[in-house]
Amino acid sequence: MTAAETSPRRGLAALLVAGGCVVLVLIGLGVWQLQRREWKLALIQQVETRATAAPVAAPGPPEWPALTAAGDAYRRVVVSGSFLNDRETLVQAVTERGAGFWVLTPMVTDWGFTVLVNRGFVPSDKRDAATRAAGQITGETALAGLLRMSEPGGAFLRANDPAGGRWYSRDVAAIAAAEGLGPVAPYFVDADATENEGGLPIGGLTVIRFPNNHLVYALTWFAMAALLAGGLVHVARAERRRLQGAVAATPPPEV
Repeated sequence: MTAAETSPRRGLAALLVAGGCVVLVLIGLGVWQLQRREWKLALIQQVETRATAAPVAAPGPPEWPALTAAGDAYRRVVVSGSFLNDRETLVQAVTERGAGFWVLTPMVTDWGFTVLVNRGFVPSDKRDAATRAAGQITGETALAGLLRMSEPGGAFLRANDPAGGRWYSRDVAAIAAAEGLGPVAPYFVDADATENEGGLPIGGLTVIRFPNNHLVYALTWFAMAALLAGGLVHVARAERRRLQGAVAATPPPEV
C-alpha cells in the first residue's frame, strides 16, 4: 500500500471513530431524556395524588426546615385563623379569567404562626379592596387549599419592587418583610374555590401543569444519531468503492 493510499485510509478511520463517538453521545442523550420522562411522569402522579388527597393541617414551625418542593408542593392543607385584611398584597397574574391580581392575605393561625393565603384572583378594576368589601372575611375562618412554595425574585425580566408595591411573584419572605409581618411560614396556600360573598377573590384557579416534552427530545436525539450513523456508513462505502476502483485501475507491475 502506497503512502498516498495510507493517508486517506487514516483520515477515514479518524472520521469514523469521531463520528461513532458522536453517535454514542446522541444515543446517550436520548436514553437520558427517556429517563427524565419516567421521572417527570412519576412526579406528575405524585403531585396529582397530593392535590386530590384529603387536606391535612398546614405544616407548623417544627416542620418548616424539612419542607421541599419535590416532597410538599401542591399538598392539600387546611388552615384556620383570622385574616389581616389591611395587609393584603396584590401580585400580578394572568389567568383563565384574564389579567389581574392574586390577593395574598396574611392569616394569623390558631396554631400561633402566620401564613400567607392566596385567596384568589381579582380583575384589575377590583384591585382596591374597597371595591370588593363584601368579600373581605373578618373574624375566625377556616379554609382548605394547596401548599405552594415561595417564588423568590420576581418574574422573567421583571423583578419585584417592594418599595413601589409592584409584585410579579409570590415571594413569601419579601412580602412578609414589606408588610412587617415578622416570621411567617416559608410557603403560601392557594385557597380552594369558595363562594365568597360578592364573588371576589376567586379561588381554586391553581394550574397544575408540568411540561413533559422529554419523549420528543428523546426521539430527536435518536433521529440525529440515526442520520449521523447513516451518513458515516455512506461515507465509508463510498470510500471503499473509490479505493476498489483505484486498485482496479492500477496497471499490474511489469515483470
